[in-house]
Amino acid sequence: MALELSVRPLTVALLLGTVLIAGCDRQSEPQPQANATTLAEPKGPEPTGKLDIAQRGAAAPADSFLDPDGKPVTLAAFKGRPVLVNLWATWCGPCVREMPTLDHVADRAGDRLKVLTVSQDTKDVDIGPTFTKGGFKHLERYRDPDNKLGFAFNTGMLPTTVLYDKDGKEVWRVIGAMDWNGPRANTLLAEYIG
Repeated sequence: MALELSVRPLTVALLLGTVLIAGCDRQSEPQPQANATTLAEPKGPEPTGKLDIAQRGAAAPADSFLDPDGKPVTLAAFKGRPVLVNLWATWCGPCVREMPTLDHVADRAGDRLKVLTVSQDTKDVDIGPTFTKGGFKHLERYRDPDNKLGFAFNTGMLPTTVLYDKDGKEVWRVIGAMDWNGPRANTLLAEYIG
């Protein structure tokens, strides 16, 4: 009887540990999310991802991705002005929901800040319908089908948004969704969008 009682807490602890570890698995294939094509402005509390400044001052990765014409480009091509790089995917509901707010940031920033939304979808996924449905006027269709930037940023999560200064050095990153029109985002971007 004493052995049976001592085994139960150990079994529960092992099961709980397994569940926690499985929840942090960054190697799993992404699963489609319901309503991922909803492009409405965020409702309810302002989504605020985790602000990370641990990489401040690090150079932008040299990995190439595809410009809207399908030609290879690197972040170095944008040196000379600040760049806000947003990694997203069509299957990521929070990514798609924040895109209208990124389009608004791109509009407000004008030439002071370049906003790059870089799809992490595979080559066979058409990202055009997301842009058409969203009616984006300022976002362009950059793609990273090999997830080079995703691996370079090493957050294991979408959306991930990284701000680089005019010299190509990281200022901060936000891991998770953000209402880019909200007060927190406005504070983070105040220097760049006025």
